Amino acid sequence: MAKAAEKTPSTTGTLIPVLAVRDAVHFPLLINTLSVIREPSVRAIRRSMDADRRVLVLSQRDMAQEDPKVEDLYEIGTISEALQALPMPDTSLRVVLRGIQRVRATRLVSKGGTFWAEITPVQENEEPDLQLEALMRASIEAFGRVVGLNKQIPPEAMQSVVHVDSAARLSDAIAHHLPLKPVEKQQLLEMFNVSERMKTVFELLKREEQILELDADIRKRVERELGDGQREFYLREQLKIIQQELQVREKRLGEPEEYQEKIEAARMPEAAEEKALSELRRLDRTPATSPEGMVLRNYLDCLIELPWSIQTEDRLDVAAAKALLEKEHYGLERVKTRILDFLAVRQLKGTARGPILCFVGPPGVGKTSIARSIAEAMNRKFVKMALGGVRDEAEIRGHRKTYVGAMPGRLIQGLKQCGTRNPVIVLDEIDKLGNDYHGDPTSALLEALDPQQNTRYSDHYIEAPFDLSAVMFVATANLLENIPAPLRDRMEVISFPSYTDEERARIARSFLLPKAIAEHGLMESQIEIPDASIHSIVMEYTREAGVRGLDRAISTVCRKVARLVAEGEKKKVLIDSERLHEFLGTPRFRRNVGATDDLVGSATGLVVSEAGGDVIPIEVSLMEPQGTKPELILTGNLGEVMKESAMAALTFVRANSEDLGIGRVFKFDVHVHVPQGSIPKDGPSAGLTIALALASAASGRAIRKEVAMTGEITLRGKVLPVGGIRDKVLAAFRSGIKVVILPKDNEPDLEEVPKKVLDELEVKLAHDIHQAIDWALEADRKVKAVVYGHDPFSTKT
Repeated sequence: MAKAAEKTPSTTGTLIPVLAVRDAVHFPLLINTLSVIREPSVRAIRRSMDADRRVLVLSQRDMAQEDPKVEDLYEIGTISEALQALPMPDTSLRVVLRGIQRVRATRLVSKGGTFWAEITPVQENEEPDLQLEALMRASIEAFGRVVGLNKQIPPEAMQSVVHVDSAARLSDAIAHHLPLKPVEKQQLLEMFNVSERMKTVFELLKREEQILELDADIRKRVERELGDGQREFYLREQLKIIQQELQVREKRLGEPEEYQEKIEAARMPEAAEEKALSELRRLDRTPATSPEGMVLRNYLDCLIELPWSIQTEDRLDVAAAKALLEKEHYGLERVKTRILDFLAVRQLKGTARGPILCFVGPPGVGKTSIARSIAEAMNRKFVKMALGGVRDEAEIRGHRKTYVGAMPGRLIQGLKQCGTRNPVIVLDEIDKLGNDYHGDPTSALLEALDPQQNTRYSDHYIEAPFDLSAVMFVATANLLENIPAPLRDRMEVISFPSYTDEERARIARSFLLPKAIAEHGLMESQIEIPDASIHSIVMEYTREAGVRGLDRAISTVCRKVARLVAEGEKKKVLIDSERLHEFLGTPRFRRNVGATDDLVGSATGLVVSEAGGDVIPIEVSLMEPQGTKPELILTGNLGEVMKESAMAALTFVRANSEDLGIGRVFKFDVHVHVPQGSIPKDGPSAGLTIALALASAASGRAIRKEVAMTGEITLRGKVLPVGGIRDKVLAAFRSGIKVVILPKDNEPDLEEVPKKVLDELEVKLAHDIHQAIDWALEADRKVKAVVYGHDPFSTKT
């Protein structure tokens, strides 16, 4: 079989299977072992084994090509004989090939998932002469030197070329063993002039020999340098042992003296300085290679870098501070007044403890940004600590320095980074602190936020008291109820109310729009937004307590304008109603989101959430009892307090059914539902709304669509005061409500509501539920029956 395979390949139309290989070039009369993994290649080997064992080996032009096409293969290759093909467990084949002859693929086709080729033999031009003989001898000698330098070429390779008497075979054998690039080997395979091929192989041999000599020289130098380093290490170790025997203490290149100078320059309090010097003496006695030495150095570096006595000088110009706060923030008068009062005291007295403030309000009303403005107005550094989701007490008070990777708490780290002892530190989202088995970070803040204790604040890592009395702490929160009472008691709470639509429009015109124009590379002459468009964005495209959504909407408009200007379509863009619809889409909110009709058993309530005030409908239906006695069904993801409010409302209406003209209707099941069931709801302020919805459903009198209400109730029908009056009234105003029913005791809270809003609303103050029923319910019955399948007003009831 082998002799038949060595005959000159036929030039007829016989097709031979093709094996496409990557990163390799096969030469004639040489053995190659390879793993065949790709499915087309496996099929080609199997077809050759089933026939005369001949296969054409062609290299790929692009070695990274995973699925080559016909045009991705070279035309010149080697016709080879498959001596052996062993199947492997992973479905691949272990193939041994012996090259036979160079051939040219005159036609390549892909058929049945396998490459096939018609081939023509290549005639090599070899003319023996003295010059070729000399070149062969020189190449053999050079190859011997390369084999001696390159450990990757087996010594047997030299034996395979020594006795070769043909220049063609010699050049192929050397090229086969040399570590050349596949492109270079393919060029040698395509060289049919043997003399030229032999000359090229000799040049490649000389290049490889030079590379190997340089590599060997580099290795020797590296080994020599490593040897010198090891020798120096042993000498130093011997010197250390000799010094210890002679009881001579090693001098550490002035390290203790350097730390001594830094400790004195830091001007620490006496307790901290004694602690630092004590640790320095321990460091001096610690061996240089001891892990404890690194712990002590990190500790001393932390103590030295803390701003024990460094502080910025406050800007005590009250008028300048007021101008800066007015320039950067609209409204927020209570906050500005508190800061200016503090500066006035500092200006008169010279010293004052830093206030501990807590800004409470919905997202986007400017709590964090005004804290930054406070720092700028007072000429202080600004540090922000994001506390949302923090559950580990060590985040606040640090770790003991004996632990691996120990570090100070966030307060000390913030002071260390800002470099002063009197910055403005913002404790952001303090109401979202958690606690678990790691400890309670809320309790860890008690000492820092207590003016009587924070003069000697103790961090677990530094183990020395640090004075925080000069720090101005500003905490921010969305809900005051989520802050534990002991922590809340230590802070001065300042409420941030929701913005009215008019305030948001002014903020958009004076602050957000200029900022967005600058951030998007526009000029004021390139965009014009009339006041009507600003109000449209405020009222139809955003509905929120703050201005974050408004800021995003204005930024979207500016991006669209920037694109028009950049594309050269417009030099100036007028943002009218059509442009707003094009840029922002269909308006997402309607002004009137309250009830659209007078409904029986449906009342509009006022609530407060993290996002500010809002309106929400509460629905009541009466049904024939399903069991032996009537039931109260509550749905809508209600909390315990809200469920109790519904029970109190039902008891009141049932107890006063005769006065309300309801009769014995409450032998029926009562279903109270609050929509938006995915949102948890709780609190006592829905009691009045539930009571009016129950009275409406039971009496058949519809509730006026323009009325909204809030208030806690008692079993005797009293209406008790609730919180969040300003946000609730603003939500009613934004939703198109005309009449708002509030508890009488909440009348002082109306002073916080803008006068323009009060002028647009009719506010009624109720002592008891009877008053609210008279104001909210229609005088006559709206429908005949409100009980499914039954008329509660029938005389047969």
